[in-house]
Amino acid sequence: MRILVLGGTKFVGLHIVKEALKRKHTVTVFNRGTAGDIFEGRVEQLIGDRDGNLNELEGKKWDVVIDTAGYLPRLVKDSASFLSNSCGKYVFISTISVYNDFSSLNMDESFPVGKLENEKTEEVNGETYGPLKALCEAEVKNYFKENNLIIRPGLIVGPDDYTGRFTYWPRRIARGGKVLSPGNPEALLQFIDVRDLAKFVLHLIEEEKTGTYNATGPKEPLTFKSFLENCKETLNPHAELIWADVSFLKEQEITPWTELPLFVPPSEKMVGFLAFNITKALKDGLTFRKLSETIKDTYEWDHNRNVKDNEMKAGLDSNKENLALEKLLKK
Repeated sequence: MRILVLGGTKFVGLHIVKEALKRKHTVTVFNRGTAGDIFEGRVEQLIGDRDGNLNELEGKKWDVVIDTAGYLPRLVKDSASFLSNSCGKYVFISTISVYNDFSSLNMDESFPVGKLENEKTEEVNGETYGPLKALCEAEVKNYFKENNLIIRPGLIVGPDDYTGRFTYWPRRIARGGKVLSPGNPEALLQFIDVRDLAKFVLHLIEEEKTGTYNATGPKEPLTFKSFLENCKETLNPHAELIWADVSFLKEQEITPWTELPLFVPPSEKMVGFLAFNITKALKDGLTFRKLSETIKDTYEWDHNRNVKDNEMKAGLDSNKENLALEKLLKK
């Protein structure tokens, strides 16, 4: 197939392009060109800007467009309307954050999405990110009524993930020693390796599927303890997990999710945030590699990029961790 990827040089887009090439599709990427020709001539590169400069897309046709970088409804509307006569299907990479709330376990694709009081806002933050993505989905459906594919991933992890949200744990476990571990060891986790996500997207396209899919994992329930024990088995069996309850972490002013990635304190409002229903995706071909492979490959990618701990975008400062561990072990 002839596939157009909007973006295509970072994380999700990068791995979607790699997977499409692996499957022998003809790929065009459209972006601002700031990353250069990272695919060494294997893809057609069109230079432009989805914010007001789509001219390079004029007069060309593709079977599918995959939008990996749509955050603002205005810009998604522009690209969807511009491509409505030149692309057969519009694939939009959305997010599970579109849902109205996370107070229910096992939410499937039928649950209502969030809404904004001011739908014209273009400020993307924790409050607006999900509802803005929901508005982006609506624009895609408006212009590609019968030929849209909406993918709602959970937390996307793996090599090339510059957020550090997953990467912190393999890095920290590999360093060893006593590791401050958050909350309830039996708390559930969900995430998806970016390479598994890319395979699923291309599989759905090849199978001519349409509609909306939650896409996260793994297939069987995964606890925080199991995840960290897997990190230990893969990278450093001598690391020692020291579990701290929510009240202690709050006392130490340690921030969930950012300083201790993947950790969401228990609350009625967030009980379903890491417990989504993926039955539809599993039925239609979503598969997962071994967790140890994701951990190992993420660690090796991270190790080779030579980013220091204090340069990470997420994770707990080692001095702050040591102080907290000292207080915790004195109790």
